[in-house]
Parts: sequence; C-alpha cells; structure tokens
Amino acid sequence: MSKSIHIFGFHSIESLLNTNPESILKVFIQSGRDDIRMSNIITALTNQKISFLHSDKNKLDRLAKGELHQGIIAEVILPPLPGEDSLIAVIKKIPGNPLVLILDSIQDPRNLGACLRSANAAGIDCVVINKDGSSPVNAVVHKTSAGAINTLKIFQVTNLTRTIKALQKNGLWVIGLDGGASTTIYDVNLSDATAIVLGAEGKGIRQLIKKTCDQLVSIPMTGSVESLNVSVATGITLFESKRQRESS
Repeated sequence: MSKSIHIFGFHSIESLLNTNPESILKVFIQSGRDDIRMSNIITALTNQKISFLHSDKNKLDRLAKGELHQGIIAEVILPPLPGEDSLIAVIKKIPGNPLVLILDSIQDPRNLGACLRSANAAGIDCVVINKDGSSPVNAVVHKTSAGAINTLKIFQVTNLTRTIKALQKNGLWVIGLDGGASTTIYDVNLSDATAIVLGAEGKGIRQLIKKTCDQLVSIPMTGSVESLNVSVATGITLFESKRQRESS
C-alpha cells in the first residue's frame, strides 16, 4: 500500500520535480522566502499544476521534526518498493554485465541515503535492501541521498539469502565486504556481472549472508581505525568497480 511522507530540502524536491512530479501531493513553502531558487521552484510547481501554500517557519519545523528543511517541504506519495521477482526480471534485461549493490540491515537513514548517493554516482544498475532490520526509506534518506534516490532502481526483499542465490543462478558473482578477508577489492574482478554486499554499521554482513557470498574481500587500510563507515566503504568499493569497468 502506498503511503505519504514529508520530504524536505531543495535537492530532494527539485529532483522529484524532474523525475517523478506526479508523486508530489502538495508543497509547503516558508512565508517570506522570495529568493531566486524558491521562485524557480514556485514556477515549476505552477507549470506542473502542483498545489503549494505558504506556511510559517514553526509549522515547517514541526513537519520536518527538527531536521533542516531549507524553507520547503513536500508531501509525497511513497509507493511500495518492488521485490525479488521484479529485481530478477530487471537483471535479465540489463545488457552487458549488471552491477548490483546489496545493503544488509543498514539502520542509520543518513548512512542509507549516503550509500544511495554513491550508488547513483557510480552507475549502479540496482540496489537491494532487506525489509526487516533496515532503515525505512524516509525523509532523512531522501535528503541525504541529495535526490539520487529518485533515479535509482531500488528493491526491497524479505530474505536476502534467497535473493543472493537467485542472483547467483542468473550469473552474478556475489562479493561481500568483510574486514577480516585477506583478498582486497583491488585483487578481484569487479567488471563482470557482480553483486556487492555491504553490512550494517559496526556488525558488518550477517554470518548467513557471508556464507552465501561467492567471495569475501576487504578494503586495505593502514591507519589506526579498524573499520570504515558503511557509506564510505560503499563509495570506495563502487568507484573501484567503476574504474575497472571503464578501463576494461
């Protein structure tokens, strides 16, 4: 069932206007804002016949629940994310070698949003998240992704292990990031049809997911820290894949 949420910030709303304006129900604009960027938003809303109204800052603060809203909030319809069957159907239609990002139980919405932003920038074909144990795709995820979420193919599944096995049956090599692995991301081929799995903050990939992966790899580090933030690790790994694919 579709539900509505409030998203906020210029990047998120401008991206929706460009990619999925029909999802916007109405927009709240802070009274007294008459700068060029806001004027451009109002023009776009008017042209697309999207309802908007002016509200005082206190109301916007309440709608944003304390998050920085930049004077603009939109109520949008959030349709259910497609599941495993849709993912496999999409994978079969991708020409060349698909690249899939699998996020195992990322609970911090800012980390999830940052991972999606990196996925978009690196040209990921599909992103898979698990239904239970992950952050919901909420307003904070939208804002942190800086609009990238609106152009990504995102799938939500109930059983990551089963989904990984389905991807393997369709020719994808599944690589899991694990700090204890002796093989590094620079030692493996990320140019072929690949799914890359990253795990939750602090805990990493769950044990059953590790056992299901075809291979475990690590990001080599020389400093005193033991691990990287999951969104940083995602960016490093995805752009190594992008580098390999563009040079092959």
